[in-house]
Amino acid sequence: MLAPMLSVLFKILPNLIPAEHPHSHHTEVLSHEFYLSPHNPVKPKHKMSSDSDEKNIVSLKEQPSERPVLPPEVEEIARISSKLENPLAGLTTQELIDEAEEFCLKYSLLDHVHTFRRGAILAAGPSHLDRLPEITDDEKQWISFETTRKWKQPMTMFYIAVISSMAAIVQGMDEAVVNGAQIFYYERFGIPSNGTNQRAVIQGLVNSAPYLCCSIIPKTFSCWLTDPLNRRLGRRGVIFLCCVVTVLASFWQAFTYSWPQLFAARLFLGFGIGPMSATAPIYTAECAPASIRGALVMQWQVAFGIALGDIVSVIFVDTSPDLAWRLMLGSTAVAPILVCLMIFPAPESPRWYMSRGRIADAYKSMCRLRFCDLQASRDIFYMAKLLSVEQETTAGRNLFTDLWRVPRVRRAAQSSALVMFMQQFCGVNVIAYYSSQIFIDAGFGRKAALLTTMGTGLVNWVFAIPAMYTIDTFGRRNLLLVTLPCMAVCLLVTGMAFYIPQGDENDTRRIAVVASAIYLFMAFYSPGEAKTGFSLSAEAFPLYIRDFGMSFATAVCWFFNFILAITFPLLLTAFKAQGAFSWYAAWCIVGTVLVFFFLPETKALTLEELDAVFSVSTSKHASYQAKNLIYHVRKLILRQHVEPLPSMYVLSLFRKITSRDPSAY
Repeated sequence: MLAPMLSVLFKILPNLIPAEHPHSHHTEVLSHEFYLSPHNPVKPKHKMSSDSDEKNIVSLKEQPSERPVLPPEVEEIARISSKLENPLAGLTTQELIDEAEEFCLKYSLLDHVHTFRRGAILAAGPSHLDRLPEITDDEKQWISFETTRKWKQPMTMFYIAVISSMAAIVQGMDEAVVNGAQIFYYERFGIPSNGTNQRAVIQGLVNSAPYLCCSIIPKTFSCWLTDPLNRRLGRRGVIFLCCVVTVLASFWQAFTYSWPQLFAARLFLGFGIGPMSATAPIYTAECAPASIRGALVMQWQVAFGIALGDIVSVIFVDTSPDLAWRLMLGSTAVAPILVCLMIFPAPESPRWYMSRGRIADAYKSMCRLRFCDLQASRDIFYMAKLLSVEQETTAGRNLFTDLWRVPRVRRAAQSSALVMFMQQFCGVNVIAYYSSQIFIDAGFGRKAALLTTMGTGLVNWVFAIPAMYTIDTFGRRNLLLVTLPCMAVCLLVTGMAFYIPQGDENDTRRIAVVASAIYLFMAFYSPGEAKTGFSLSAEAFPLYIRDFGMSFATAVCWFFNFILAITFPLLLTAFKAQGAFSWYAAWCIVGTVLVFFFLPETKALTLEELDAVFSVSTSKHASYQAKNLIYHVRKLILRQHVEPLPSMYVLSLFRKITSRDPSAY
């Protein structure tokens, strides 16, 4: 029943909320505040709205002085974006060959100079195979597979995707097993069970300890350690180290004898899950070819790890109470041990080798990730040029101040922070950490509560699978605008269900409503906030600041994860289940409003188009959406004939005006 409802919602949504894609059929209005990076001339995907528009464009091209004057900082970021977009643009074939020979001489790759000559030509013009000298039929076949059979990849590539998935399972299980274990270790630690503030504080501290480590101490720990650790140890080294930390923390948790010891063990656990949550997706992205990069990165499926953690809790529920919670917490050591063993034969990220100046090692690694040496030389040469441009353009820049000083970057940070904040304050981790206790309070027995909790984990995982399709089909913003209100309704129903009087043990009215509402909540969360937060954050920032921006977004996520985990028991004690769930339902409504007015759509946009979108001022974006809402109310509800609003973005017109050769920079 849920699928038809979603289908209907997505069919009517475009009529109510037009996506702010830069290509529009409407007349486009130019604002001097709009910022676009210069790029090679690209044909508009749609025809212009009229012949007069085309004449205006020609006229504007002939009068360069009429081009909009951009602020100096915007011009500077435009220059950086242009160079990062295509560092080989404007080079002739002979220039490419000369640079390839110089590259091989500099990095002791003279044995492969012939391959790199051809790789450089291929990197500059991937679609012009006829320009390549001595290309073999096998090479043509492997290169054609990049577009015709994208999933035809070397087994090593899929092996790395499995490692990333296993790393996500490590995090998911660590989050989930405490849900079941906590209903046992309260008795062992002598924590009062009468709903006092003391129990609520202890419960919140123990559950939130890893996320405290991930976010509250940013100068030294966890997510903010990601960059220096990666520079020093590499992607494989960081994943291995994080898994070792997780194994030690798992055994430490299993052998604790007081809640302060358990708190310390889980605080230590944060050193493992923080850097790994940021490193494993980057490792996959840097190894994967562009054609399947997004799909492989989305194999970071914490939802499956949560489901496994819930299953483990059910497996051990019938053992002795003092042993059950120890086995649950200790079982989380299995997945990281497997990852530690799997990471050794895997190749290191070629991008990391190149950042350390180890180009020969990068080439060897890339050869294991591609079918032929021509593909490997092409990707290594292109990455080397891109890395050189990155180092040149970011020299002397303070990335932290750029995050707030540069308007285009600040708006990307604002959007990322919004979706990461709502990913936590939509209330999902209330269910991930406390659903067992919630179900017990609703009238379930201990085993029934754990079985029902396992169901939430499975629903979360199952509905995360189609999200790989929906996120690029319906868009990030539209998914949030549909799912957040539905999640609010589910949470409100969950809270109000606790007003249903509980009769004898055979009275299942309350528990049926609570379980059904929570299952529906998870079904809406998985294709919405579960995927949107990290996807939007990973693509919103300009390339030169993307790693730092992603660290910022991840830290925001973990910080509010900590806030939610530590405060929910206190909310439950003070306001009961009715008030606590209503609180998060209200936040889902607030999130819907914030997304509608302040979050732009980033689906399927190029780097240049993202620059255009995030250069519209926040106030103009909110004002436009307010007018857009009034327009659709008048058109669809009042049935009035009104002229459509002009597009908020002016990409196609701006391209015609500002097209310049990026090689000029």
